Amino acid sequence: MKRKILVTSALPYANGSIHLGHLVEYIQTDIWVRFQKMRGHECHYVCADDTHGTPIMLRAQKENTTPEQLIERMHTEHLSDFTQFNIEFDSYYSTNSEENRILAETIFARLSAANLIKIRQVEQFYDPEENMFLPDRFIKGECPKCHAKDQYGDSCEICGSAYDPIELIKPRSAISGVTPVRKSSEHYFLGLSECATFLKGYATETHLQPEAAHKMKEWFEQGLKDWDISRDAPYFGFKIPGTEDKYFYVWLDAPIGYMASFMNLAKRLSLDFSEYWDPGSQTELYHFIGKDILYFHALFWPATLHYAGFRTPTQIFAHGFLTVDGEKMSKSRGTFITARSFLDHFNPETLRYYFASKLSDHIEDIDLNFENFISRINSDLVGKFVNIASRASGLIHKFFNGKLAAHLKDSSLLETLSNASSSIIAAYEGREYNRAIREIMQLTDLVNLYIDNNKPWILAKSKDSNNQLHEVLTVAINAFRLLTLYLKPVLPEMAKKIEQFLQIPPLSFKDSHTYLLNHSIAPYEHLIQRIEANKISQLLQANKENLTPQTQHDSKKKAIPSISIEDFQRLDLKVAQVVKAETVDGSNRLLKLTLDIGSSKKTVFSGIRSFYTPESLVGRLVVVVNNLEAKKMRFGTSEGMILAAGDQDIFLISPDTGAKPGMKIQ
Repeated sequence: MKRKILVTSALPYANGSIHLGHLVEYIQTDIWVRFQKMRGHECHYVCADDTHGTPIMLRAQKENTTPEQLIERMHTEHLSDFTQFNIEFDSYYSTNSEENRILAETIFARLSAANLIKIRQVEQFYDPEENMFLPDRFIKGECPKCHAKDQYGDSCEICGSAYDPIELIKPRSAISGVTPVRKSSEHYFLGLSECATFLKGYATETHLQPEAAHKMKEWFEQGLKDWDISRDAPYFGFKIPGTEDKYFYVWLDAPIGYMASFMNLAKRLSLDFSEYWDPGSQTELYHFIGKDILYFHALFWPATLHYAGFRTPTQIFAHGFLTVDGEKMSKSRGTFITARSFLDHFNPETLRYYFASKLSDHIEDIDLNFENFISRINSDLVGKFVNIASRASGLIHKFFNGKLAAHLKDSSLLETLSNASSSIIAAYEGREYNRAIREIMQLTDLVNLYIDNNKPWILAKSKDSNNQLHEVLTVAINAFRLLTLYLKPVLPEMAKKIEQFLQIPPLSFKDSHTYLLNHSIAPYEHLIQRIEANKISQLLQANKENLTPQTQHDSKKKAIPSISIEDFQRLDLKVAQVVKAETVDGSNRLLKLTLDIGSSKKTVFSGIRSFYTPESLVGRLVVVVNNLEAKKMRFGTSEGMILAAGDQDIFLISPDTGAKPGMKIQ
């Protein structure tokens, strides 16, 4: 049965370039959309630039341009990068559009009519130097829960706690560096707490991955807070109707951008907007997002849609973050890599293939390990896949004028490949791309084994073996065609070149049980180059930046006060050995460490998950603050602190070889 499907990816913010971390999501989504289209379904893929908010306004001021000019420039850049990575949107639009303004105002009016919009006075931080209220992400200070330094105004990256900005300890403006003052302002809220019954019914494994549904239960247990959907002037965005200095918060109109982008597409293609967005719609709606915005998409967004009289998403698919060589992306290491820079050094489809080989249906972080990247591309695509065509096509043209055999005595290999289609289809449908790639490469190995066993280069030396040679080569080319079909959602550009080489129409999954016989093919042309190791070092060097020694507000910071020797001696610093290290469910930052301190063991939670794997820490010696007051966290009680150094990258401080657990640091 032909399905009608609408698919979206999260909207990239128009305040910076697309980087490899972004591309995980868009490549994941594009593969799924291409697969659905190859299955014959009516599938539309829409996205847009997220264009509103304070950061856009401030950057435009800094660059002496208008927000409108800035977002237009970024839109062109983003779409160019996506296009060159063969990410094919049916509509790539902007949240700063008339459709989005109308939809945002309509939804706001309907929520108001449903008595879900509340107006109340809010005490906020105000920057007296910049004369503006500070958004959450423009305030930094000490976490009120775990007392981690340099945390944003909405949540702590160390302990995962969410809080109001005014709860921050020793707050400072991230714009000017001054201490902000408290100031009251009237704000508009969505009464999310009143939507709890509906949301508990929605936030199940029917609509979410199991890990996400479990996370929802945690948030429900903590209690839902009403959602502030307004911001004060100055602000770049849509003004709230009936107000003079209030604007819709960017997170209200950004997801509405999905609807606006589709509305624009519907006008162009004469589609029925209501068929996709009205309650009771039988079309399928899927959102692909990063795990960091699950809260917005699994709580705020369904509530907004439902109570405004629109349909809710069929399913929301979240993915994990990208690390590079096992670590958080870093400008100082050159591993904060932009899409544009990767394009300057590599074939974009190599990244599509590598990500596909790593992506599953779970919310797991994936790692771009460059050594593994080189090995996979050179082995799988160059050494195994395209090698089939290069080995067979020359002999077909030399001995048979480029024409395949009319009949096959033994098609058992091709039947094996054809019969694998159902499993590969199920893997793509379930977003288990890593399983699809694994199965396709196993089939590729079978084809290469078939060629090695039949040795066409030996058969070519005997005229008596002419018919056998023709059949072996025909089987090889047909197998190559089937493998191309299975890889096409991942490698669309290479597949297009292979379709031209085979002189066939565009491949779809209905072709998995047909063969090319008595058919002419074109001469083989080179499809992909091996990756040399020095290309990686060139890429990293091109992305390496010297960290700026001081930002504007750093220069305004007060000097760190001196302490006495007596103050220092109050610290009980000891050598400890990590005997156990575990990830912490519900936190992307924390590792739970069990430490041997000689006479006792302690449990410490440390925000180093982005920099160290649990396995790499077991047996390692570290330095622990042994007399730190125990801190109760939602994950358990932390009984100390291990010492580390660094800014963007973190390095554990370890004693020299020979130190023993329990030794006191003198």
